[in-house]
Amino acid sequence: MNISHQVLEDEQDTADFHRFSHGLYIGGQWRQSADSREIQVVDPSTEAVIAAVPDATIEDAAAAVEAAAKAAEGWRTTAPRKRSEILRRCFELMTQRSETLATLISLENGKALRDARGEIAYAAEFFRWNAEEAVRITGEFGMAPSGTNRIVVDYEPIGICILVTPWNFPAAMATRKIAPALAAGCTVILKPASETPLTAYALAALYQEAGVPPGVVNVLTTSNPGPVTAALLADPRVRKLSFTGSTGVGRVLLAEAAKHVVSCSMELGGNAPFLVFDDADLDAAVDGAMVAKMRNAGEACTAANRIYVQSRVYDAFGECLARRMSALKIGAGTDAATECGPMITRKAVDKIDRLVNDAVTRGARVLCGGKAGSGTGYYYPPTVLCDVPAEAEMAHEEIFGPVAPISRFETEADVIARANDTEYGLAAYIYTRDLARGMRVASKIEAGMIALNRGLMSDPAAPFGGVKQSGLGREGGQHHGIAEFMEAKYLAISI
Repeated sequence: MNISHQVLEDEQDTADFHRFSHGLYIGGQWRQSADSREIQVVDPSTEAVIAAVPDATIEDAAAAVEAAAKAAEGWRTTAPRKRSEILRRCFELMTQRSETLATLISLENGKALRDARGEIAYAAEFFRWNAEEAVRITGEFGMAPSGTNRIVVDYEPIGICILVTPWNFPAAMATRKIAPALAAGCTVILKPASETPLTAYALAALYQEAGVPPGVVNVLTTSNPGPVTAALLADPRVRKLSFTGSTGVGRVLLAEAAKHVVSCSMELGGNAPFLVFDDADLDAAVDGAMVAKMRNAGEACTAANRIYVQSRVYDAFGECLARRMSALKIGAGTDAATECGPMITRKAVDKIDRLVNDAVTRGARVLCGGKAGSGTGYYYPPTVLCDVPAEAEMAHEEIFGPVAPISRFETEADVIARANDTEYGLAAYIYTRDLARGMRVASKIEAGMIALNRGLMSDPAAPFGGVKQSGLGREGGQHHGIAEFMEAKYLAISI
């Protein structure tokens, strides 16, 4: 693996970065792919190739399952306290090396360093949270209604888990799955996005240092995810698939998993509405919109995708948001002054440009931004559109970029209907000073997560997930996240 390290020369933990990966991570060992092919990793800020990682084959996938199976019995029978201590050590190491890891994310993903630092803190917290939950997995005990026997319910690790994660949060999407799976006693195979594999390999080395036994966590990168994932799911020892990504890919994976009756957790696409009522604190609403829209430059499934503002405050909100958005500094993610980094690929920029042009053609007005850059790097400027019509493509398709589309509404009933007019149901945002209205509207919005007078909702202590075609199951939360990686076993005991 050849990697440019210039951006990390001043980091205290540079040595750890240099040794983080020597290939695929299988059974605690670093190895090249079976056919020695590689995937190039590109810095989206410069379009320069910064690394080459192994391109896993079906043969490598089989080796990963074998390693996970070999480690399974030892890990599932490891005392919960011991598992907890290892997870806690993962948290501590991530925290100690947060600046190095954040810089690595900014380098391969392009996100602003401030966002990358926030991601590392968030990602590490999944290890701390699940370290605490690992020792609190309990069963149930009761009397059968007939009075003839006791009912005992035990919870056991579900088995080998395939974890498929996206490029937009390369650390957090991995730890949000790995931490509860390990806390439950499962072994895992992580397939990170080929655009951002370096963070996954850096963390694999960190897990090893923290004491995670060989084979408990395995990492495969591949440019051929369909056949490789299908081969993983076809192995009868694999019992769980946890996927974060688009709804379209989720449908394909669900169909593949169904062939083998593999349990699935799916965190899929979003089309989040952001509702601003005319009694809202306008400054707070704009602050919240900046967070909900511009976290990771809009490349987030929870990003505010459709902003609905009530008529009385419509113009003022749009003007204020455009002023804030146009003032953001655009630049390379590794530049500490950057507030909006590049998109992940040229294809992503082209999609955003298509959606903006479609909305403008249909009558939307550009308050700021609206044109893709022509220089080096995959940049798109922070953009605010007003008067976006309901028939615009961006009203029904994830933008996944720094574009804030604003539409006017008049009544509560009208905006609820428009907010629910989508196949998605992941997240929603509501701003109003009237708590009764906020709770009433929240109860009618079809979404798995709702932020009331807040622009940020993600928390390891809360269940993350959606309804409708935004997914199945939950990640995080007091017991929800671990429960996804466990099976209930019922014992009937005569008395």
